[in-house]
Amino acid sequence: MTYRYSFRPRYIDCDAQRVMHNANYLAYVDDAVDCFFRERLGGFEDVGFDAMVKKATVEWQAPVRMHDIVECDVRVSRWGNTSFDVEVVGTVGGAPAFTAFLVNVSTTPGAPVPTPVPEFVKQALA
Repeated sequence: MTYRYSFRPRYIDCDAQRVMHNANYLAYVDDAVDCFFRERLGGFEDVGFDAMVKKATVEWQAPVRMHDIVECDVRVSRWGNTSFDVEVVGTVGGAPAFTAFLVNVSTTPGAPVPTPVPEFVKQALA
C-alpha cells in the first residue's frame, strides 16, 4: 500500500525563476520516507530497526515551482536480504514531476553493520 506525503516548496527552496533547487528534492524525499517509516513502524529506533541510504537517484519529468502542492506517493518497490528500494513519485496537480529511487541497507541500530531486514519491517512497509 502506498503512503501519501504532501509538501509545498518555500521561497528559500527555490531559485530566481521560482523553481525548486535540485538538492531540495532529496531533502523532501528524505522527509517523506521518514514520515512513511514513522507511520508504519512508530518510532522505528525503538523497535530494533534502522536503515541507511546507500544510493539515491532522482529523475525529473517537470519542474516543481514555489508554492506548488506536491503529492508524493511512497512505497517499497523491492525487497532484498539486507537491502530494500523505496520509490517516491512526486506529482503536481496529478501531473508527474519527479521520481526518486532510494536503495536502503538494513543495519543494526546505532551501528552501520548490514543485517537482514526483519520480517515485521517487511510486513509493516508492504
